[in-house]
Amino acid sequence: MLKSKSEIRVRYEETDQMGVVYHAKYFNWFEVGRINLLDDIGVPYKQLEEKGYFLPVLSCEAAFRSPAFFDDRLIIEVKVHFPSFIRMKADYEVKRDHNLIATGSTVHAFVSKKGKVVRPPAEFNEFIKKDAG
Repeated sequence: MLKSKSEIRVRYEETDQMGVVYHAKYFNWFEVGRINLLDDIGVPYKQLEEKGYFLPVLSCEAAFRSPAFFDDRLIIEVKVHFPSFIRMKADYEVKRDHNLIATGSTVHAFVSKKGKVVRPPAEFNEFIKKDAG
């Protein structure tokens, strides 16, 4: 399993009229976590796209325990699992001051520019093998 942490500072535009972070913004933060994880392992998403690989979201979910507010400093923790060599699942925890405020998950498949399911590139598979070993 691959892991990464990202820091987020809640922007005013991410909140609703009640001053609470709008629920859909969490999915943006999940993406920040995934992109940073790929950077951390040396396989940036931009490079994957340049090589013709894409990781569309197949499913997503989130559960909220307590609200986030403007100017909160949050930590987005992401853990990536590999149920197969063409799919990956990412689990997320959003924390404020070490307190869990939300969880979520996304499932992705590696696809080509034409939308066909493909195996991940070799350098990505190396991390999967290291993780499994």
